This record gives sequence, structure tokens and C-alpha cells, in this order.
Amino acid sequence: MELDSPVTDLKGVGDELAKKLAIVGVKTVGDLVENFPRRYEDYSKVVPIKDLRPGVVTIEAKISSASGRYVRRGMHITEAIASDETASVRLVWFNQPYRAAAIKAGQDYYIAGEYALRRSRFSIANPSVELVSDFPVNTARIVPVYRETKGLKSNQIRRLLREAIINAKNLPEHLPKWLIVAQKLTDYTSAVTEIHFPSSAKSLESAKKRLAFEEVFELTLAALLNKQDVAHEKGLKIAFKEQLARDFVARLPFKLTSAQRKAVWQIYQDMAKSQPMNRLLEGDVGSGKTVVAAMVAVMAIEQGFQAALMAPTEILARQHAETLLNLLSNVGYGEQVGLLLGSLNLAQKRLAQQKVADGSIKLIVGTHALIAEKVDMHKLGLIIIDEQHRFGVGQRKKLQAKAGHMPHVLHMTATPIPRSLALTLYGELDISILDELPPGRQDIKTKICSPNSRTELYKQIDKELATGRQMFVVCPLIIDSETSQGLSVEEVHRQLSEHDFKHRKVALLHGKMKSMDKEKVVADFLAKKYDILVSTTVIEVGVDVPNASIMLIMGAERFGLAQIHQLRGRVGRGAHQSYCFLMLSDSKAPLQRLRALENTTDGFKLAELDLNLRGPGAIYGTLQHGALDLRIAKLTDIQLIASARAAAQTFIDKNEKLNKYPHLDARISALRAVTNLN
Repeated sequence: MELDSPVTDLKGVGDELAKKLAIVGVKTVGDLVENFPRRYEDYSKVVPIKDLRPGVVTIEAKISSASGRYVRRGMHITEAIASDETASVRLVWFNQPYRAAAIKAGQDYYIAGEYALRRSRFSIANPSVELVSDFPVNTARIVPVYRETKGLKSNQIRRLLREAIINAKNLPEHLPKWLIVAQKLTDYTSAVTEIHFPSSAKSLESAKKRLAFEEVFELTLAALLNKQDVAHEKGLKIAFKEQLARDFVARLPFKLTSAQRKAVWQIYQDMAKSQPMNRLLEGDVGSGKTVVAAMVAVMAIEQGFQAALMAPTEILARQHAETLLNLLSNVGYGEQVGLLLGSLNLAQKRLAQQKVADGSIKLIVGTHALIAEKVDMHKLGLIIIDEQHRFGVGQRKKLQAKAGHMPHVLHMTATPIPRSLALTLYGELDISILDELPPGRQDIKTKICSPNSRTELYKQIDKELATGRQMFVVCPLIIDSETSQGLSVEEVHRQLSEHDFKHRKVALLHGKMKSMDKEKVVADFLAKKYDILVSTTVIEVGVDVPNASIMLIMGAERFGLAQIHQLRGRVGRGAHQSYCFLMLSDSKAPLQRLRALENTTDGFKLAELDLNLRGPGAIYGTLQHGALDLRIAKLTDIQLIASARAAAQTFIDKNEKLNKYPHLDARISALRAVTNLN
């Protein structure tokens, strides 16, 4: 059996099961093998029945007296007695009517589950049961638990993995032999076998170490190769002109923070070199990244170069253009700011393209329309990439072809990223951090609310709306699911527009709407045609509505701290006191994690806390970097990151050829596109 064989080659996998496996990302045998567990349950210690204590247990026993019956409201109960040489214990299964017929009398079984007191009797509820063998899959071992979906449970995945690993032995090694020896790593086949079917806690740790190292090594190697490529490029020097910088700062209506001054100076030093700049400007919501971008752009423009700012949405591009126009007008460059968007009519596009080509527009702001075939740059010296618009290898080459050289590149993100994560995620970038907010910016008052307080909260919100303010309402879902009633944008929009705020104008926004419709809804909200905007997290980045003073997040416990902080940053942008209300989905929802949001507005602290509590996925989700999800490695493991980075550098220093290692080559090619902010 080959790793690229479809899962339908496995025994018992028909079309229906294949569809369910596809939902969790498994389409081939290789996908299944690399579908690593989310967590483990330790059933490895088999104890005599007489020694049972409350908690998770495993016994080896014979089962007798198995029978089932229906009780109230259609509930089915199967009961049985398990006995070994020391004692007997009651087993009970709920709504599993097949159990009684499946149990074979006189056979020895491993039985694993929770032993607890129920209705004055001790029993094991809903236990896993399998015949005693040399290789139990669901009991009598450390048992893996996988991502599940309706109709697909972990025990099914374990059964398929058992067959896959037996039939796909001697899996191809991904790493060089010298690296495995130097790092004292287990081989790939052993690591994969142990990650799915650990023979001991120690062997599981060895498997995790091997696979975690491989993840960080691949990610870092991709980033270092990108950085190496940029280092070999030749760029145009953009000299630092002190008087220009002083004039710009003197004409600002506010004082720069020390973090802004430091970041600008780092960027000026980069641009003065012939090696192209490749820097990330990382700043919390409202930390003043656009002012830094303006100061950097002016330095390029004044020396005859063009600067281009690429934004992820047309609305954000328009907002940037307006802000930059105001800032650059202070130093006499306002007329040289232009806008290029996909939605412009043909005549407008041609005029903008002509002005870019002849150099009369020096700072061009737009979306990916900037890299369209018909856009000819006059003398492109600087590119600024804002937020989600990842700037990949192909796009880099397109812009380089237009410029005739590699321009300086500044990436900007409003997502605070802990340093350990930033070094791994953005290994090919130099990093500048804006870690302080401009003076005078008001704190947003944040409060956790239970569903019981909804009526009073809505009265408070309505008073705020009556003064002319607006509100964002963010929901975790587009449509309701069986387990999440009343948390979708569609249901919340219906409830608010038809009942709670029927006297207000309520708009709806979600990611499945057409791009043109989304842009219109946000534009109308900005123009105050709506009082309330009910949305998914599509408003997380790049929606600037100064008049919006309320952010209401429904089912707040479902979001990460870093993500809620980003959403909270959509308000507090005007002169009015702003509020963020975190509505729990029920009164029993966990509060401890969310309390941090009431107590701090420091995005870096919240991101660090999210990383420790929920893992890197919380932040990757915010960044939409699904391709970079670390499944095994922990970014809090500084020692592992350091050794993997050192090994990646050694790989490059040894002048190793990637084509010697096909799997590694394929992974690095894919990761280079992603780590290049594609």
C-alpha cells in the first residue's frame, strides 16, 4: 500500500466513510498516517477489579449477563457484568443497543472507561471493549484521541490506522541521516507508529520530540532559504535625509511615540543599503503603523522613487489612501498619492495606470490590482504590504519584473505575536515592534456578560445608539448548528432586526457573501446608513468606523483572546468612549480565560497568554495561516526551537541539496510560499 493510495483502499472504507474522513482532512493513506492525535487517554494500567478506584480504569475480564432494554423517552440501556478472579463490576452503555449481541460469552476482554458512583452503585459507564490481544487498539494502552465529526469517531480512526501502519511499513525517511544522529532523534517510521500507538509514555515523548523537531526544522529552513534569496538580490539605495524627516514630524498634529521613532529609524537604515529590506512592522491595534508607513514612503518619494501600498480589501485601501493623502499633504506631496482598485471603471483605471507609468503618481495605494499585467511602475523603490495580503514568491517576481530590481519591502501586521512565535513564523524577516499606543487614545471598557443580563445590556446599548453611535455584533457561525443554537449571524440578525432592535437599522455581513456586496454593506455602515452591523470575524482587520463605539461578541468563550482583542480594536477609533461586551453562550461558560480581557488591553500580553492556554492555533487562526499549524511542536519550547533553527542553518552551511530528500523538498517548497507571507 502506497502513501498516496486513496483511503478507500483500506478495509471497510466505502464512499460514505471516505466523505467523513475528508471532512477531517484525510483523503489518502498518507493523510491518515499524518493525522496526528489531538490528545491521549491513559488506559495502559490494567488493574484487578477488587482494586478499582473512581476514575479512568482498565480491567481484563470475562463479560456475562449482557442485556438491553428501553427506558423512559426512548433511552436504551445495555447492562452487563464483568468478572475476573478477584471480583465483579457492573458495566452500562447508554444508547448503544448493539452491545449485548456483540459480546461473546467466555472470552477475555480488555474493558476501559470511567469507574464512578451512579445512583448508589459503582459501575463503568460507556466502556470501550475489545478482545484481549498482543496489540489492543482502544484499551489497555495509552489511547490516542483524534479530531472527530458526525459519524466518525476515534475508535474508527484507530482501526484504520492500525491497518495503514501495518501495510505501509518502512515509511520514507524525511530528514538527513546525519541530522537524525546529531539530534538523537528516532526514525520516522518508529515516530509515526509510536505517536498513534504508544508502547509507553517514554516512547511517546521520543516520538513527539522527533515530529516536533521536524515541524520547526522545516518551517525554519523554508524561512532561512527565503532570507538567503533576498540577501543575494540587489536593491536601490534610498538615502536617509534628516531634514525631510524632521520637517515631516514637525508638521504632525500629534507627537510620535518612542516606539514609532525607533521603528522608523530601523527602516531608514535598511533602505539606505543596497541589499533589499525585508522587514515586518508589528504593532497592536491603534499603535500608529500608518504614520510610520507615511514617513518611510516620503523618504522614497522625495528621492524620485515610487512607493506602493497593498491592502487586503478595497475599503482598507481607500482608508489608507485618505490617511496618507492628509499626512503627505503636510509636506507637499499630497497630489502624488493615487488609488488603484479593481472596482474602478475602465477610464479611471487607465488614467491611474498612466499616472503610475509616467511617474506623476509617486505613492500608489491599492489591492492586488497593483500587480496586474497592465500596471507599469516608473521607478518602484518601496512596497508596503498591509495585513492579510500575503506577499508570495510569485507576486515578488511580478513586482521585481515591473521595477527591474528588487524593491525594499515592509510588511505590516496588527496582530501582536509573541517573540518565540514571530521568530519561527517570520524567520526570514527583520522585525520592528510598536509596543505602545499614542497618547490620548481612550481605553475600551470591556465587560463579560451572562445571557441572563441580556435585557438590561440591550437597554444600555440602545441609549448609546440613541446618541448617534453605532454597534458591531460578531458571531462565531454563519448558520446555527445542532450544538450551537442562536450563535449564527443569520439567527442573531433575525433576532435583533425583528425583536430586540426592530426600531434600528440592522445590517448583515459574512464571508460567504459576494465581495461587491460585502464592500457595499461596510461602506453603508461607514456612511451611517445602519445602526448595527451583525457579522462574522470578517471585520476583524481593516474596517475603520470611528463612529462605532460598541462591540458585542456573541458566544465569546468560543474565541481566542488574541482574536477578541483584534475585534475589540474595531471600536475606540473616534472621540467617544467605547465598549466591548463579551456575551457568553450560557451562564456556565468558563470565565477565567476571558477575565484577562477585562483587565488588560495589551495585545502582546494577551497573545502570550493565548499561546500558553490554547496553543499556536489561536494565533495562527487570527493570521489565517492554516498551512503553518504546528500539530506537535509547542512554541513555548524554546530549546527545541533553538536546536531546530541551528540545524536548519547547518543544513544550508553544508550546502545540502533538497532534491536528495523528496518529501522534505516538497514540504519546503510549500512552506516557502507561505512563510513568504503568501
